[in-house]
Amino acid sequence: MTHELEGLAALLSPRSIALVGATDRSIWSLAAYENLRRFGFEGRVHLVNPKGGVVHGREAATSCAAVGEEIDAALLMVPEARLIEAIADLKAAKVRGAVVLSSGFAELGAEGAARQRSVAEAARAAGVRLIGPNCLGLVNFTARAPIWTVALRRPLPNPTIAIVSQSGAVGGQLWNFAYQQRVGVTHLVSTGNEADIHVAEVIDYLAQQPEPRAIALFLETVRDPERFKAAVRAAHAAGKPVVVLKIGASEATARAAQAHTGSLVGNDRIFSALCRRLGVIRVRSVEELMVTADLASRLKGPFAGRGLALAAMSGGMCEIATDQAEEDDVLLPAPTPELAAALRGVLSDFATPANPLDVTGAAMLEPDLMRRALATLATDSRIGVTTFVFDIPAQDDQHGTVRRFLTSISQGFAEGGKASFVTSHALAAVSAEARALAEACGVLYSGGGLRHCLTALGRILSASPPREEGAAPRLAEETPRTERETLDYLGRMGAPVIPATLACTRAEAVGAARALDAPVVLKIASRDIQHKTEIGGVALNLIGDDAVGAAFDAILARARAAMPDARIDGVIVSPMRAGGVEMFVGTMRDPQWGAAIAVGLGGVWVEALKDTSTRLLPLTEDDALEMLQELRGAALLDGFRGAPPVDRMALARAIVAIGNAALALGPTLVSLEVNPLLASADRVEALDGLAVWDD
Repeated sequence: MTHELEGLAALLSPRSIALVGATDRSIWSLAAYENLRRFGFEGRVHLVNPKGGVVHGREAATSCAAVGEEIDAALLMVPEARLIEAIADLKAAKVRGAVVLSSGFAELGAEGAARQRSVAEAARAAGVRLIGPNCLGLVNFTARAPIWTVALRRPLPNPTIAIVSQSGAVGGQLWNFAYQQRVGVTHLVSTGNEADIHVAEVIDYLAQQPEPRAIALFLETVRDPERFKAAVRAAHAAGKPVVVLKIGASEATARAAQAHTGSLVGNDRIFSALCRRLGVIRVRSVEELMVTADLASRLKGPFAGRGLALAAMSGGMCEIATDQAEEDDVLLPAPTPELAAALRGVLSDFATPANPLDVTGAAMLEPDLMRRALATLATDSRIGVTTFVFDIPAQDDQHGTVRRFLTSISQGFAEGGKASFVTSHALAAVSAEARALAEACGVLYSGGGLRHCLTALGRILSASPPREEGAAPRLAEETPRTERETLDYLGRMGAPVIPATLACTRAEAVGAARALDAPVVLKIASRDIQHKTEIGGVALNLIGDDAVGAAFDAILARARAAMPDARIDGVIVSPMRAGGVEMFVGTMRDPQWGAAIAVGLGGVWVEALKDTSTRLLPLTEDDALEMLQELRGAALLDGFRGAPPVDRMALARAIVAIGNAALALGPTLVSLEVNPLLASADRVEALDGLAVWDD
């Protein structure tokens, strides 16, 4: 463990704790002291109040230095104005870490941020690591060491999840929900404003601890992107899945608003692309975060397949599961003829072999039917996880029926040899007795309900390991600005580009069209006119000298009327292309995560449908193929209504080339767009290009 992490270790595994600013008049102080008592903290607890006296029924020291004993961690419950003085006292007492409860810092704006920097600088000079300010604290449940300023219940047995939250209140709600579900938590850390210790450092520390088997994050922002990426990779290397609930949008992407990509991609989609690259599971609610983290911590991969085998004692629930699985992209493989025959051999006469499988009410009379059915379903090589829908009551009935049910389910799971669990029908609290009964029968039970559990499974089964970042291309020493310059640059970088000629006069336009000997397209060429169709700057399917000449004159006239100050280079003459699918490819550079690329249906549809897929750059051809498949309009690429299918590999190669071309232009490029990139069965060509620079 690095020296830097040792300070965090002192906070999370302290042998002695000082409550600074302890007083009977503070609900924070009362809660913090009571938590330590309730948890049975085995170390020393020191109460510090500048006036001394009796606090919480004990004598209080006037300072940490006056304690006269070693102190590992301190909870600072003092006003903002007294923090610098309190930190000086920590230095004198050689305290290694402190939690700062106080608010009134960066969350209030520039003045508060300046005060926060002063506190951080004082702590660094004193050799004290800080959590906060503006946070509720941190808890190591496995060591029974709470430094937390809101009342906590006693730790649950067999904890598997660590919770890290930048919001103390949300962190507390996550823990409350976990407790309601009887999901044991190993650590709870509220990082607050992160004047010193950031989320990334906490993830790095947790990756090295044996207790957590998954890490649940609530993020508002990421202050150290490179360390965050390294910490997440360390967690995955340690076999600990990372699940994140992130909110907030970055204002930094507004710089790309003049190009389509900024409004289409935004910081949120780029963060999702980052999660995909890092193998992080992203969720959208508190319930999803905790249910997903719970299942990820207990359903340990790698899984034998991506499919789910689901059984229930209700045909209606099976139908609900089918609809939900389709929505969450959970694969429910239909039984093969051989598997269907095997299922008929173990099911009742009136049951139908299927997945999801309704074992029918016959299982009430013959619980062993569930064992046979689950074990048989799991023989399908496509299955990675098996589940049974069943509500475990708070206690077994007097006849032992529930225990027999669970034992049969457990035996079926064991014989099937796949990752497996029981889910409640709907989201419901789990009692201590129900969790104990499940564990006694050897089944993993989630009260997350069918909906949340299927959503979680969809994300868990589709999560990929972290991908290494590819090497960026060499920087190009050019700054294309006009459409023609941009397309010429793309062509030199290996992207397929439509042939084109810049015509400055009517005669040149007519001559260029004659040379092509085919219908042509004319487009205004101006670095100041980005959206040509809006000002009548495009003419299509022109045949013959007269049509070309008239269109040339008309385009120039409309452009000068619409934008009198625009710099006009002339008119671009290109062959007219028919058929194919118009695609959009655009890049942008996020200040936190770097360059990203978006792919979607092109032309006017990119704004109307906002059907795009996003990745960080650089990307591979496999990445590009995945992006195409993720589009809602992907069917258009496969020959929709008799049209020939698009050459997806050629399209993927073009997307990769455009991404590499954008990277080669360096950090001053805001956005590089190709719209449309026309794709067909035998050709992929960039028809229009736009480069936007940070100047």
